Amino acid sequence: MFFDHAKIYVKGGDGGNGIVSYRREKYVPLGGPAGGDGGRGGDVVFIVDEGLRTLIDFRYQRHFKAKPGEQGGTKNKHGADAPDMVIKVPPGTVVRDADSGQFLGDLTQHGDRLVVARGGRGGRGNARFATAVNKAPDMAEKGEPGEERWLELELRVLADVGLVGFPSVGKSTLLAALTRARPKVGAYHFTTLNPELGVVETSDGRGFVIADLPGLIEGAHAGHGLGHEFLRHIQRTRVIVHVIDVASVDGRDPVADFRIIESELAAYDPVLAERPRIVAANKMDLPGAADGLERFKQAYPELEVFPISGATHQGLEPLIRKLADMLDALPQEIEAQTITEDEEEHKVYRLVRKEPFTIRREGGAFIVESEELEKLVKMTNFQQFDAVKRFQRILKQRGVDDALRERGAKDGDSIRIGDMVFDFVD
Repeated sequence: MFFDHAKIYVKGGDGGNGIVSYRREKYVPLGGPAGGDGGRGGDVVFIVDEGLRTLIDFRYQRHFKAKPGEQGGTKNKHGADAPDMVIKVPPGTVVRDADSGQFLGDLTQHGDRLVVARGGRGGRGNARFATAVNKAPDMAEKGEPGEERWLELELRVLADVGLVGFPSVGKSTLLAALTRARPKVGAYHFTTLNPELGVVETSDGRGFVIADLPGLIEGAHAGHGLGHEFLRHIQRTRVIVHVIDVASVDGRDPVADFRIIESELAAYDPVLAERPRIVAANKMDLPGAADGLERFKQAYPELEVFPISGATHQGLEPLIRKLADMLDALPQEIEAQTITEDEEEHKVYRLVRKEPFTIRREGGAFIVESEELEKLVKMTNFQQFDAVKRFQRILKQRGVDDALRERGAKDGDSIRIGDMVFDFVD
C-alpha cells in the first residue's frame, strides 16, 4: 500500500535528575556537597533511508518517545546521556509542525538528518549550587522536560520526469514500455491509484527516474478526484511529460485535455507552469491517431510533440533521448524549488515581550503564564527546603510577586503556575 501522509507524536527524552549527596571520605575533612548532574535526554531524529518508498510504517506506530537521561551519581558523577531515537523516513519527506504549520525540514538525500524533538538537559546536582553563603545546599534540580509536538509528514515522490494526463491515456503502459516497472494496467479509469516509479536507461548509458502519476480530472487543484493526492507529487519532477490520447479512444478531445491539465497544474502551483515540458502523443498505432495528432499540432504549434505508442514501443527512442538531454541541461536543485518557497512562507518570527510572563484571573485563582516559569516548576523539587527558597527567590527577582500585588492578590489567594498551585503570602 502506498502511504504518503502521516500525523505522528514525538517527544524528546527528559533530562535525568540531579541528586543531593555529600562527601564523607575519612581523609577529606569538610568534603562538602558532591551530588552529580543528570544526563541529557535523547533527541528524536529523522534520517532518510533510500530503501523506503512510503510512510506506511507510521500507520501502525504514531507515538515516538526518546529515552530519558540517567540520574546523577555520588562523588560528582554525571549521569549518562540517553541515546537518540532514530526514525527512518523515505526520500522526499516534508516535515511540518501539526499545530502551527511551521515548516521544519525537507528530507531528500540518503542520510539527511533532522532533529524534530530535542531532549531536555540534565538537572544540576547540589554541588552546582554551593556558594560562599550556603556551602552545603540541600537541593538539586529535576531534569528538563524534553520537547514534544505533533508532526505532519508528507511524502512527495522524487522523480526526474513525471507523466501526467487524464485517466486511461496510456501512462502506465508507457512506463512499462520505458522501464522494467510493471504497474497495474486495466481498461478502466483510475487504474493507477498510487505513483509508480521506474528507471529509464538510454542507449548511451545515461539514466533517469520516471514516475507514472495518477490521472487528473478537471477541478483536481480544488481536491476533485484524486486531487492533491496526485498534485503534491508532480512538484518534485524536473520535467513534465503530457501524455495525450490522440486516437480519442474514449471520445476525449486531446486539445481540450491538454488545456485543462495545464490550467490545473498552474492553479495548484504557479511554479509548475514554468516547468519544462514536452508532449507524448500516445496510441499512434490506432485508427484516427494521425488526424488527432495533426489537429493537436495545429492547435499548439509551439509545442514539441513526440508521436509514440506505448503498446507497440513506436517512437520511444527519440522521446528517451530528448528527456535525457533536457535533464542534462537542468540543475539538479530544481526539484526542491517549490519546497524552498514553502519554507519561506512558513518562517516564524518570535515576538520578544517586554514582560516575560502574563497574569490572568480564572475563578478565584491567579494564573501566571510563562514558558520559562512553567519549566522552572517542573524542574524544582518542592520536597527540598532549599529548592523552595530558590523558587521563591526567582519569582521575586522576576517581578512576579509585585505583579500579583498590582493585580490585587492577597494573603491566601491561590496562584497557579503550570501544574503547581500554591498560596500567595504577602
